[in-house]
Amino acid sequence: MRIPASTYRLQIRQTFDLDAARGVVDYVHDLGADWLYLSPLLEAEAGSDHGYDVVDHSRVDQARGGPEALDRLAKAAKAKGMGILVDIVPNHMGVETPVSNGWWWDLLAKGEGSRYAEAFDVDWAAGGGKIRIPVLGDGDDELDALTLVDGELHYYDNRYPVAAGTADDGADPRTVHSRQNYELVNWRRADAELNYRRFFAVNSLAGIRVEVPWVFAESHAEILRWVNEDLVHGIRVDHPDGLAHPGDYLDALQKATGGVYVLVEKILEGDEGLPPNWAAAGTTGYDALGDIDRVLVDPAGRARLDALEGNLEDTTASMDDVWPELIYENKRRIADGILRSEVLRLARLVPEISGADDAIAELLACFPVYRSYLPFGEDHLAEAARSAAARRPDLAERIDALYPVLADAEHPAAIRFQQTSGMVMAKGVEDTAFYRFSRLTSLNEVGADPGEFAINVAEFHRRQQARQAALPASLTTLSTHDTKRGEDVRSRISVIAEIPREWEETLGRLRALVPIGDGPFEQLLWEAVIGAWPASRERLHAYAEKASREAGTSTTWTAPNEEFETAMHGLIDAVFDNPEVNEIVTGFVDRVAAAGWSNSLSAKLIQITAPGVPDVYQGSELWETSLVDPDNRRPVDFDLRRDYLARVDRGWLPPIDETGAAKLLVTARALRLRRDRPEWFSRYLPLPAYGTAAAHLVAFDRGDAITLATRLPVGLEKNGGWGDTTVVVAGRPLVDAFTGERYAGGPLKVADLFAQYPVALLVPDDTDLTSLLGENE
Repeated sequence: MRIPASTYRLQIRQTFDLDAARGVVDYVHDLGADWLYLSPLLEAEAGSDHGYDVVDHSRVDQARGGPEALDRLAKAAKAKGMGILVDIVPNHMGVETPVSNGWWWDLLAKGEGSRYAEAFDVDWAAGGGKIRIPVLGDGDDELDALTLVDGELHYYDNRYPVAAGTADDGADPRTVHSRQNYELVNWRRADAELNYRRFFAVNSLAGIRVEVPWVFAESHAEILRWVNEDLVHGIRVDHPDGLAHPGDYLDALQKATGGVYVLVEKILEGDEGLPPNWAAAGTTGYDALGDIDRVLVDPAGRARLDALEGNLEDTTASMDDVWPELIYENKRRIADGILRSEVLRLARLVPEISGADDAIAELLACFPVYRSYLPFGEDHLAEAARSAAARRPDLAERIDALYPVLADAEHPAAIRFQQTSGMVMAKGVEDTAFYRFSRLTSLNEVGADPGEFAINVAEFHRRQQARQAALPASLTTLSTHDTKRGEDVRSRISVIAEIPREWEETLGRLRALVPIGDGPFEQLLWEAVIGAWPASRERLHAYAEKASREAGTSTTWTAPNEEFETAMHGLIDAVFDNPEVNEIVTGFVDRVAAAGWSNSLSAKLIQITAPGVPDVYQGSELWETSLVDPDNRRPVDFDLRRDYLARVDRGWLPPIDETGAAKLLVTARALRLRRDRPEWFSRYLPLPAYGTAAAHLVAFDRGDAITLATRLPVGLEKNGGWGDTTVVVAGRPLVDAFTGERYAGGPLKVADLFAQYPVALLVPDDTDLTSLLGENE
């Protein structure tokens, strides 16, 4: 198996297609990345910027460049010795535009008689032999808007097939509709009455059954062609938790590809590990992100930030209790709300248990991880059963009856429960609770646990040693197309933990000037403003709207609160238009910017040099100050990055400033070493520090490369700097890959190492580094 030393993620779309990607191959290679990592390439819904709504598995999306452009990109990458990793979507297809998806169109036209009835996951009995399509507006007469056009039923701009012979008698559109294999229903009915499996609660993404051999074969034929023709060398599997049998799927994928490098988009909770039987090199890296963020957070700030959050939420309860309860409440709300149809479908699989739906919803709300993979993970089901019975003693008998069914790996209810628990977790936690809990929002990130405030250096080392031992080829990341906040937004917000009193006073002043009546959300929003500043008015308005509606405390997607949203948008405008508000915001940004940049450089160096395969999200070699999607999918200025890289390679040691060029220096030098000197990264040995500021250093020896990074920079400065702090390394000549400064080895003063930057990467001084370090070497 060919394993990348590192990857560089590119979002492929119409405005940045495969030929555009070919145009940056030389830059990405010069930056030091080993492989390109591409977003989904198969034909997607027209205008899709992300590609996760595939409508045709048989071809590369022409809007993304088509197969010829993929060939050209592959040749360009191969000429540079680079591999290609591609994101694939086996769980679902895009069905928003039925006529664009041949499988879905055939299903709607022929119903249970369609060949594709086996491909999609439909409960026909629940719909009386029809599949329900939730598109109608409110009102009893919406079906009167139907028209017959060229043998199709049209509902405004929506087109649907007409089954053969059902309109031959000249019947009116409403009557013809009644004869179809589908039923157009009010959009509000999707929550409880939908009868096809979706991706989470997205009605326009219909689940498919890749466990069926021919479905796997036909949905993967084009992907396998890429592998067989040496165009693609690795696969990233999107949302394996939605599949009926993820382990079997990964086995089939490995067999079909001949054993290429495979990653899974799997979110692990706490100490949860990947199922040991999975044919995958690891995850897409969110677990590493959480560790790196937390070792850079000051645990001393927790008490005051806990108290502040308690005041905002008007509770005296411990945050150790508030966060788990918030998870439970939101998961239960999701199970009873937008995913009620999935709960009811599960209940229909156990008709012998009366009132099973309530018990199933409770078990889903109490499930401690995303899902189990029976028999692996049955302990999580047992934990959920105990917790659910304790919360709801009235359901204990039903839970006891459900347990053996849900623990039986072959029972249809157990299979579907496992597919559903991840949906409830994702919607209840990532997409709701993360927007309601504002204690320190840099911790509210995909794959991380906001309940874990910080970790010490020793715990960080333990986790990296575990990664090195178990999953050395697993991806690591700091930013993705799905992160709630870019890595450098989080690095700046994390500084708040070092100055919680100052933040509390600043927040109080801002809330007094522009109150909107939702304390926790106000803190979340102000932290986003501070973290992303300077950001445009338009970006912040878009973020505020999405974040507030996801939170659902004061406004929602389905029932926007106009009064609240007007006030909220007024808050954003005040940042730009109210001099006093602007002065407070920019003043606090000035207070935390330098420390945030220090955190950013530390995080980037640690991520690239720690165990695993580091991924650099497009453009994040400079400051990555994006907020939640679609903000994190904005165009990247590669010309600027080329210029900075060329200057760095001519000897420029950029200052740490708003350009972010210092981060590019760190990124390029570290990536080049990972790619060109892999033997220097063969182990993980914690490197202790000695002296008054020892707690402010994260240091580790990877074999022949030694990483040193600053943590908690505000406290470090307050206490007088590094002082007598030292590290002791082997007595051999070393050179800093960033500055070119040389050291004799042995005891080294940290203050000397960090004279230019708050990070250092020491490597042997007896190697020709010209190709790695440019002219500065």
